[in-house]
Amino acid sequence: MNEKPLFPDLNVPPQPQRDETGPAHTNADGTVTVLGYKSIDGGHESTEPLHGSAQAQAKQPVQALILTGFGINCEEEYAAAYRLAGAEATIVHLNEVMHGHVSIHDYDILNFPGGFSFGDDLGSGVVLANKLRHRKNAEGRTLLDEIRQFIANGKFVMGICNGFQVLVKLGLLPNLGGDVTPEVTLTHNASGRYEDRWVRLKVNPESNSPFLKGIDSLEVPVRHGEGRLIIKGEETLAEIEARALNCLAYTDYDGSPTDVYPHNPNGADLNCAGLTDTTGQVFGLMPHPEAFLSLYNHPDWARRKRQNPNLSEEGDGLKLFRNIVAHVQSQRQAAVAQPETSQLSS
Repeated sequence: MNEKPLFPDLNVPPQPQRDETGPAHTNADGTVTVLGYKSIDGGHESTEPLHGSAQAQAKQPVQALILTGFGINCEEEYAAAYRLAGAEATIVHLNEVMHGHVSIHDYDILNFPGGFSFGDDLGSGVVLANKLRHRKNAEGRTLLDEIRQFIANGKFVMGICNGFQVLVKLGLLPNLGGDVTPEVTLTHNASGRYEDRWVRLKVNPESNSPFLKGIDSLEVPVRHGEGRLIIKGEETLAEIEARALNCLAYTDYDGSPTDVYPHNPNGADLNCAGLTDTTGQVFGLMPHPEAFLSLYNHPDWARRKRQNPNLSEEGDGLKLFRNIVAHVQSQRQAAVAQPETSQLSS
């Protein structure tokens, strides 16, 4: 009667909830079925079969992993964007990845949302970047090690606003030297204040990023206090330009890149609103495409719709997500077709 009740240790992340309903078995069509789970998030467990054949895998939804926790607060909009684009989005607390309960390698796209990680106390993205760079798991590997392997495997990483700041301070953007040493930084806006406004962006036509394929320009909001890109040294600046890693530029009403406030809300070098790495697989931007998924997100939607009744009801930001989901799907289909082509040629 005097025994104390056993309460769960809230400092220990929850363990994955697996479905132990039976072993894998081979189906009549030759595929392998394994009952498993898709999320450790309570209430989101799934017993949907995971098929083993390449053809079946190619038909599975693109998997987007979206990190949250420690002050990140844009994960739901981020997930909504992927779902509208036809992908399956899974939101997990960063601790679940850090403690090895969720592997980034089970996903196609790794995403760092906006927000205020660790309150931006030492600068936007600084603490989270250091955590990813230095915190080791039981195998002695950091999450940065895992992300570098993730990219080497041909997968994709995207960071928005605070997520962009994290990628920059990790050295994953622009990563000219390939050794994830920070080469640029994002710091306080030249205006000296937090900026919350809509901006126009121009896509660099030379960019090799699949996130931006076929897009010429877009309009999205910014919400940041530390979005000013500073590039260290003329050589670094010249190389970023030469390799078209400055993939997005703030523009004026005429669509010309500008350093004039408020069209350029932060005074960024090269008028730069976003960067890619040299592979085009890592992409970060300060504006929020996930905040403009529907025409009705825009403050001027009513007038625009009256002027053009045939205006698309999709927001400009959704284009980025449709692009990367379509690209991953095309990669899968190409991977399935390649062995079949090889067999025919032999």
